[in-house]
Amino acid sequence: MNYISYLCAAMKKFLLHIRPTRLARPLMGSTLVVLMMVLSASSCYCGNTKENSDSTSVEQPEERHLSLLIAGDLMQHMPQIKAARQADGSYNYDECFAGIKAEVERADVAIANFETTLAGPPYSGFPQFSAPDDFLRGVIGAGFDIMLTANNHCVDTHKKGLERTLMMMDSLGVPHIGTYRNAGERERNYPYLLEKNGLRIVLLNFTYGTNGLPVPSPCHVNLMDTMEIAADIEKARAMNPDAIIAFPHWGVEYQTLPSEAQRNMAEWLIRHGVSHIIGGHPHVAQPLELRGEGNNLVAWSMGNVVSNQSKPNTYGGYMVRMDFTKRDSLTTLSDQSYSLYWVSRPPDNGNRHPYRILPIDYPDSLLTPTEQRLRGSIRKSMRQLMERHNVGNIRENVIQ
Repeated sequence: MNYISYLCAAMKKFLLHIRPTRLARPLMGSTLVVLMMVLSASSCYCGNTKENSDSTSVEQPEERHLSLLIAGDLMQHMPQIKAARQADGSYNYDECFAGIKAEVERADVAIANFETTLAGPPYSGFPQFSAPDDFLRGVIGAGFDIMLTANNHCVDTHKKGLERTLMMMDSLGVPHIGTYRNAGERERNYPYLLEKNGLRIVLLNFTYGTNGLPVPSPCHVNLMDTMEIAADIEKARAMNPDAIIAFPHWGVEYQTLPSEAQRNMAEWLIRHGVSHIIGGHPHVAQPLELRGEGNNLVAWSMGNVVSNQSKPNTYGGYMVRMDFTKRDSLTTLSDQSYSLYWVSRPPDNGNRHPYRILPIDYPDSLLTPTEQRLRGSIRKSMRQLMERHNVGNIRENVIQ
């Protein structure tokens, strides 16, 4: 029994033995007042032992989460365009993207490199790409939310193609990053601030070049100009971001390991304040690395999402998933993973058959023997590459 409880019991016993005489009544009344005060204090004291400890406990900070999915090069060679053509003259890409649609839509925001232009008919493939508008609709229908447009093919169809591509994206409500109709548009919209789920992510996109084609005036293409990029990073940092992600179009085509120039540029970007780097252009998968004690994710090249290329390792690639967690003012990259995919091309026998982007472990029972052989080859190649050259704890997200 604690001191307060003992005092209360003693008071109660004392009162029970006092006779209600004239002398006792004033004492009894005074004692009652004292007892009431003591009991009140006792009540408060006892309450503090539990209720107050609950009410004054520190609330756990609210966690906020954001998942990003980033995919590689979306290309359209003429065989792909012909395969997508319907009897009524329209183009349909639903089956092309059906195999990755669920994975893309699972992320809060999905981003991809749109490596063609939309200049209108007549359409063309390599070396100067121009695809049907329905290709963009198919990409959007697959769940992609943001288009990267700074790449070496962005001025393939000159001013008309660059401007019309952006016009189509605007008309369909798709944000685009990397090319602009004029300097004023770039100033208003770049760097691009993605605000979602209470997080602020700034996105940068630039390319090593435009295949020797001049950028038509007054259009602007973000080039790999370190003076311009440094100014853009400073502007990005002033936006109070939780992370800055750069999407460079860089590297050497068909090489499965990053070049020295890529590595030097990555070091420069991180040193100047970029958090993560997700690259494209080589048209083959290159490994991933966690740098800076795991704080900086670098994906050197994701390869192709879809194309008609047939050189080794060009008919596949991976998509990167980045999961961010924000607690109070601290934002971390809480998980990072990649999913391997490959492209099943139609047989060259004159029969119409769509190109299909499929998970690397798509069931054998749903593939032809030729598809099984091609898939087996690129699966072995990409997994060996990742096992030997990935750096850090970056898991493969196996999709079937």
